[in-house]
Amino acid sequence: MYRVAVDVGGTFTDVVLQNESTGSIIGTKTPSTPSDQSIGLMKGIQKICEENDIELSQIQSIMHGTTVATNAVLEGKGAKVGLITTEGFEQILHVARSWTPAPISAWMGFIKPDPLADLIYTRGAKERIDAKGEVLTELDEDQVRSEIQALYEEGIESLTVSLLNSYANPTHEQRIREMAEEIDPNILVSISYDILPEFREYERTLTTVMNSYVRPPMQRYLTNIQNKLEDLKLNSRLSIVRSDGGLMSIPAAASLPVHTMLSGPSGGVTAAAMIGSQTGNRNVISFDMGGTSTDVSLTYDGTPRVSRETKVGVFPVKSPSLEVESIGAGGGSIAHVPPTGALRVGPQSAGSEPGPASYGSGGEDPTVTDANVVLGYLPPILVGGEMKLDVEAAEKALQKVAEKLDTDIYHAAQGIYDIVNENMYGATRVVSVERGYDPREFSLLALGGAGPLHANALGKLTGSFPVILPPTPGVLSALGFLQSDIRNEYSRTYIHKLSHLDRENLIAALNDLYLDCHSWLEQEKVEEDQRLIRFEVDVRYFRQGHEIPIKVTKEELDHAGVSILAERFSSIHEQIYGFKMDVEVELVNIRAIAIGKVASPSIPMVEEGEVDASGAIIDHEHKAFFNGEFKSTPIYERNLLKPNNKIIGSAIISQKDTTTLVLPGFTAAIDKNLNILIEEGASL
Repeated sequence: MYRVAVDVGGTFTDVVLQNESTGSIIGTKTPSTPSDQSIGLMKGIQKICEENDIELSQIQSIMHGTTVATNAVLEGKGAKVGLITTEGFEQILHVARSWTPAPISAWMGFIKPDPLADLIYTRGAKERIDAKGEVLTELDEDQVRSEIQALYEEGIESLTVSLLNSYANPTHEQRIREMAEEIDPNILVSISYDILPEFREYERTLTTVMNSYVRPPMQRYLTNIQNKLEDLKLNSRLSIVRSDGGLMSIPAAASLPVHTMLSGPSGGVTAAAMIGSQTGNRNVISFDMGGTSTDVSLTYDGTPRVSRETKVGVFPVKSPSLEVESIGAGGGSIAHVPPTGALRVGPQSAGSEPGPASYGSGGEDPTVTDANVVLGYLPPILVGGEMKLDVEAAEKALQKVAEKLDTDIYHAAQGIYDIVNENMYGATRVVSVERGYDPREFSLLALGGAGPLHANALGKLTGSFPVILPPTPGVLSALGFLQSDIRNEYSRTYIHKLSHLDRENLIAALNDLYLDCHSWLEQEKVEEDQRLIRFEVDVRYFRQGHEIPIKVTKEELDHAGVSILAERFSSIHEQIYGFKMDVEVELVNIRAIAIGKVASPSIPMVEEGEVDASGAIIDHEHKAFFNGEFKSTPIYERNLLKPNNKIIGSAIISQKDTTTLVLPGFTAAIDKNLNILIEEGASL
């Protein structure tokens, strides 16, 4: 039997097939279909089965990373959302937070985007619960029922209920949902207690509204996929990838789509952590460079960093996700020279339609891909011969930039290559230096179709070695999905100063969350011996605005007491910010993380070969542009390389899903799992 993972990107849809018996992995790509992602998904599954003579009925499970929810927000194509909040707080989404995104905060005004729930579809409910969960004003059911009916008559497609202090007592929210479903069971209702039962009413309301905003399009998409699977008589288990790298069932994804906002990038981070540990490099900075953007992330000691807040566009969303820094730098990023005369690259992208000029699909703007073609870094034949690049079109596109810079196309192309590398270097500093980590203590792992072309140069900038190129970097995000576990989180606000915190009460509160996790894992049909439940607490200095998540076990609390939380908090705070303070510390949130382990076959090792890799050369005459001149740069076929092989740069390593560039002065070695490890120095 086989498992399939599918990652839908802006340009290509990546598909990975894994044999459950042998662990062997095969990848392929197919163009994405932005108008309906399910078309590209099904074409990709059919393509990889046809290429490997496999029947669709042999696919046991499908893991799918999707950008449907993200695109709905970014493109403004979500549902018409109605919002019911506590009377007097109807402006909550407009008041928001006093925050302006850089760099515009320093020198120009920022116009806040329109809220996802319009004020004309917002209603105040007559009710009030205090921060301790005590009812101050009973819910006026007649008034609320009238408001719901009015919203439904105005044509809302989804309803959000987010009441003040409902995290402490959800009874009013739950009753409003019951009434709404009695009035019209076909309109989806999201309540904040189910989405984010934590304090801070703006973030809780915004996250719940976003869930309502993307819920109808996500349900339509999931229904569309299931119908296509039924048409093909494909009875595979379909799982959707969460932003934190876990998996969720179709019903869970349909009700909680806000947890899929960073579904795609999470797969690459999961795979990077796995491959880094496999090569003995548990500290890894990974960068996923595709056609439109680059996602950068950091893994420390084999564990990716998880963030409790992410951004979709300019909206801050409180949803667990693997910490990823995204920038507009990809193979399709367009180079241009503004009136200032300084060459710039991105964030505008040629995308998949029309794509870079070298794709021959009508694109005329010079892109990073075109620069790589002109420099000779990207051979004119790609994807195993399926795709031929138009070198003349690339040169013509680069001529526009070269003329404005008063130079030739080769130096212009070199400038584009260097600038996009510097852009990515800035992103690596955000996830490392700005978090208290030295990038020189990490290896660098490249993934994405364009990543290996820039990996060596980026490693040189960051000082992160070895530079790791896994066997299938072009489809590595999809490969990461195969390593994902079933996952969900349960949390609650629990504000106590540590000096007044009773250990037994804290353990009892964690036990309540434990039971929630246990019940959910049963619903997901996870076997008892495959269940794992972990605990975290959010800690901060007393009355500080930001908290830090701390991992803890009930056994540690029972043995060492709550003082262990203060010790760990001080240590982490000093690492991140460079100092710690001798002031009161308080707990604000507690959390339980439910994990259902999914068995994944290990990647097989390959028989070792000789040091000499010359047998893998497929083009001895190729030349590429380095430091102002063309140098002999042989092209190697990656499928012919074996463990122990070494390649001295400059060299190009070609494969179906990507191309790797080894710079002059560097050596690439092949390890036992067929990863390429690039190190400084040119010697065998």
